[in-house]
Amino acid sequence: MSETSGTPRRRRPLRRALVAVLGTLGLAVAGATVATPSASASAPPPPSGWTQVFLDDFDGAAGSGVDTADWQYATGTGYPGGPANWGTGEVETMTSSRNNVSLDGNGNLRITPLRDAAGNWTSGRIETNRADFQPPAGGKLRVEARIQVPNVTGAAAKGYWPAFWMLGAPYRGNYWNWPAVGELDIMENTQGLNTVWATMHCGTSPGGPCNETSGIGGSTACPGTACTAGFHTYRMEWDRSTSPEEIRFYVDGVNYHTVRANQVDATTWANATDHGFYIILNVAMGGGFPNAFGGGPDGGTQPGHPMLVDYVQVLSAGGSGTTPPPTGSRDAYGTIQAESFDGQSGVITEATSDSGGGQNIGALANGDWVQYKGVDFGSSAARQFSARVASGAASGVSGLVEVRLDSRTSAPVGSFAVGSTGGWQSWRTIPANIGPVTGKHDVYLTFTSGQPADFVNVNWFTFGR
Repeated sequence: MSETSGTPRRRRPLRRALVAVLGTLGLAVAGATVATPSASASAPPPPSGWTQVFLDDFDGAAGSGVDTADWQYATGTGYPGGPANWGTGEVETMTSSRNNVSLDGNGNLRITPLRDAAGNWTSGRIETNRADFQPPAGGKLRVEARIQVPNVTGAAAKGYWPAFWMLGAPYRGNYWNWPAVGELDIMENTQGLNTVWATMHCGTSPGGPCNETSGIGGSTACPGTACTAGFHTYRMEWDRSTSPEEIRFYVDGVNYHTVRANQVDATTWANATDHGFYIILNVAMGGGFPNAFGGGPDGGTQPGHPMLVDYVQVLSAGGSGTTPPPTGSRDAYGTIQAESFDGQSGVITEATSDSGGGQNIGALANGDWVQYKGVDFGSSAARQFSARVASGAASGVSGLVEVRLDSRTSAPVGSFAVGSTGGWQSWRTIPANIGPVTGKHDVYLTFTSGQPADFVNVNWFTFGR
């Protein structure tokens, strides 16, 4: 397959240059019909006993995009190969356009639904690259954001569905294992109502131990100022120091909903929580949740009302003080999707045209790496490694894909060299031998080359005996 017939290649130097240009020009976002409030606040410092795991204050020039070292754009009408309309029936197309997703120059992220002359809606959805957010063993995790939901009410708000939420890491690259892998909705709002909802999704659907598709939910009015009329702080605390384990939801420091492990069977809880999560911010239009409160959007719905996010912060406390590797396992002999990494440097994700769809990782060059926690090789040694790769590198440009265990600086246990395969979406499977590996390890793929240019994309990898 030629390069032109696959996903357009996003080169890292070009991406950085575009961000710099946008920041210099201070481009204003077109199409928004509501003035952006100037109110912004830095994330509060961690309280005593808490350690900061992640923070984005969304500081930057008006019209610039989010930091792609921390966030990725989810675009289109669903994950490649996954359920249509994001699995919810929502009607918008998500884009990475600055018209839909940008910084406002006042320290806020702005996600703005827009409608074109033909009545088609666009909006924005961003997700953390990291998918390893979970409490340390015996400790707690706090995930918090300060948000103003779209400032629109009544008939003009029909179909609006802003949300701040998390999905279980195993969903990445699978897209058909919901709700078993867990979903934590920290803030949902719809139809401009003065109500915040919090929900845990788990088990099977429909019905099951978690009452799907409704989930285990609770709601309350926003304290003081209406949800739509001002900023409020929405927080989830996942507490493994209690027995039973519990997940608590707050608005402006008030705990209004709690889900406890003993509300479902042990297997359901483990399947939903025994791994990391990634964070999502989006504004959907229409779908199952708005349908339960009157439906929409329709001709009376007003486009252009943004959700504003002042900051997103993740803290941990107790236990080891940091987010640990998942206590579950990845099967070394199953297919490990490259985009399901737990840590990375220099990596982007993008839609792939390879068989099965989904995403691949790209922009891989000398010194880049990805981490996959808790890969279980068992007691019988693995001696083979293979990966699905593609490359549109120029003639003479090549590099090594290396496998390292437990540290990205440890000696490789195996590697293979790769040059151009004929295009950045022209895929082939390359095998390699590795030194015998048993037990459970964090696996690092590292990328080494004698020159600075990107030289490979990776879709998936696996091990063999």
